[in-house]
Amino acid sequence: MVLYTCTAPVHLYLLSFTLLYPVVLGKNERPIIGIITQEVSDEVFLQYGKTYIADSYVKFLESAGSRVVPIRLNLSEDEYIHLFHSINGVLLPGGAVDVFNSSFSRTADIFYQLAIKASSSGNYFPIWGTCMGFQILTALTSGKDLLCKTSANNISLPLILTDDVSSSKMFHHAPLELLHAVARENITANFHHFGITPKTFHANEKLSTFYRILSTNHDRDGVEFISTLEARDYPIYAVQWHPEVNRFQWRSDLAYPHSVNAIWISQYIANFFVNEARKNPNHFSNTKEEESALIYNWQPTYTANISGYEQVYFFD
Repeated sequence: MVLYTCTAPVHLYLLSFTLLYPVVLGKNERPIIGIITQEVSDEVFLQYGKTYIADSYVKFLESAGSRVVPIRLNLSEDEYIHLFHSINGVLLPGGAVDVFNSSFSRTADIFYQLAIKASSSGNYFPIWGTCMGFQILTALTSGKDLLCKTSANNISLPLILTDDVSSSKMFHHAPLELLHAVARENITANFHHFGITPKTFHANEKLSTFYRILSTNHDRDGVEFISTLEARDYPIYAVQWHPEVNRFQWRSDLAYPHSVNAIWISQYIANFFVNEARKNPNHFSNTKEEESALIYNWQPTYTANISGYEQVYFFD
């Protein structure tokens, strides 16, 4: 773990840090990020639709200056390719689907392969995976389901940061106080029953050469699992925790952290990923097409009385 200690005034440290790692801001002032919908697995939700996106992911991206397009399931590959060239990034949300045999994983794979090809050709296209999205990305990269059971449902934890944090794209612009907070306070929310251990990660050459580990955690039984990953050569990022819940989910019996620093890390992560999307120049062919694709065409449903989500967008 990196120990972030400094005897100099914080503002001087941050200044030197910024000079060493200058922030590269994207030029796209109207970024649009796609969120892949997922199959409804809860019977309570079936009365509203077959697929959904939790509103917290939408607000998470909007809070940093992005608009959102729902990427609906079971479209043709040509339709996905067209959509890929119209948006500036993709978010894979948390949930519960099979990492290989599901419409979600098929759709995620198409965008993953397109993003790799585009970024390799100079068209910077970022992907973000949260919880299930983290797990899907590791499966797409390795070609295997490498998950093991981790008892980390409904618990907030500090991150055990690795030495790669200081040179990472995700965290090397983070203020010192924020790094202190995320390493010491229970401000990253975990809601998962499966994860990937560092041992499994390092034993798989495809994973260990593609990603680097930025943080780990231990579950209730002491099992170590990877909590933050960043691709070495592509703008692909994955967290096993949920930065979106800190600001947009409120059920009191669930471990949603709402402290000042919890809000800070949530907003920092949103700003980071949306700025990554600003580096992508894709756009819709015309205003009418763009407006018809945006999530504003759907209305969220209040679901706080039946789930951990305050609101959910339903489709199909």
